[in-house]
This record gives sequence, structure tokens and C-alpha cells, in this order.
Amino acid sequence: MKVINLHKDENNLIKQAVQNNRQAQHALYQKYAPKMLSICRYYVSDGHFAEDVMITAFMKVFTNLKKFESKGNFEGWIRRIMVNECIDYIRVKKNVFKTNEIVNHEFQYDLTDEILSFSADDIQLMIDKLPDGCKTIFNLYAIEGYKHNEIAEMLKISEGTSKSQLAHARKLLQHQINQLNATENGTK
Repeated sequence: MKVINLHKDENNLIKQAVQNNRQAQHALYQKYAPKMLSICRYYVSDGHFAEDVMITAFMKVFTNLKKFESKGNFEGWIRRIMVNECIDYIRVKKNVFKTNEIVNHEFQYDLTDEILSFSADDIQLMIDKLPDGCKTIFNLYAIEGYKHNEIAEMLKISEGTSKSQLAHARKLLQHQINQLNATENGTK
């Protein structure tokens, strides 16, 4: 059995891509594009626009590839560029982060158990229905794992606004779950 060192192969591809080797850049794109498109879809509901954002982000990846230090995870580095490009796209599309802080955000319902009963497509459709600001903060917090202070800094909002938007997103998701459950149970 032959053992192939994939990490070493990826480092070679990166080095070649830094030197503008189009085949190496294409190989990196082919490897990461499907996963990065799904990340862009978390933030951008329209698949065509999500693809545009991903392509723009890949241009930034290849333009800044020489700045990547091989100390960290390459996929994580690309992912961060994708998320930042999605945020920039949403910010340009409309100013969704200048929301007023909701003072009373007591909603503390855990959606984990109920959401597990739905398919990934159903979950994505529910998230797509969220307002852009709520959706972005929900994705940054629940999917990307950022803390509220990091989200606040990234989006140039207060921590309280981040928390209230997350609470609002959870409330809206819970409402959607309740509607789907009522429809499935025949009570609606």
C-alpha cells in the first residue's frame, strides 16, 4: 500500500499557485470551491449571487496567497476570506447592520433537538427566510463559531445588537419550525 502525503502535496500546490501557475490555482479552486460555495450560500440566499461572491473571494485568495503563512490551516484561511466577502456583499447590498438594539432579548430556546429532525435543505431554506442581518449574525455565531464581541467588531455593531439579532433569528427559526411541525401534524 502506498501512502500519499496530502498535506505536502497541498503545500506544493500553494507554492506553485503563488507563482501564478494556473494549473495549481485551478487545482486549489477545484478542491475548495464546493465547500466554499456552501459557505457563501449560508449568507447569500440567491445561488447565482453566492457563486459570484465565491468567485470574487477566490480572486482575493489568489491575489493574497503570498500572505498565507503555512503555520495555519489553509482551508480555514480561505473560509475566513469567504465569510468576509459575504459580509462585504451584504453590507453593499443594503445596510443591514445598522439595526437598533432590542433591549429585551430574553429568548433562550435551544433549537438543536428540533432542528435535527429536518434535512439540511430544509434548514437552509429556513435560514434563507431570515432577514439578512439576523441571518448573518446567526451564521457567524452558530455555524462559524464566532463570539458576540468578535461579531460586533467584524460588523461594526455593538455586542448587544449582535445578541439581540441572534435572539431574534432564533425566535424566527422557532416560529418556522412550529409552523412546519403544525403542517406535518395536520393541525394547520
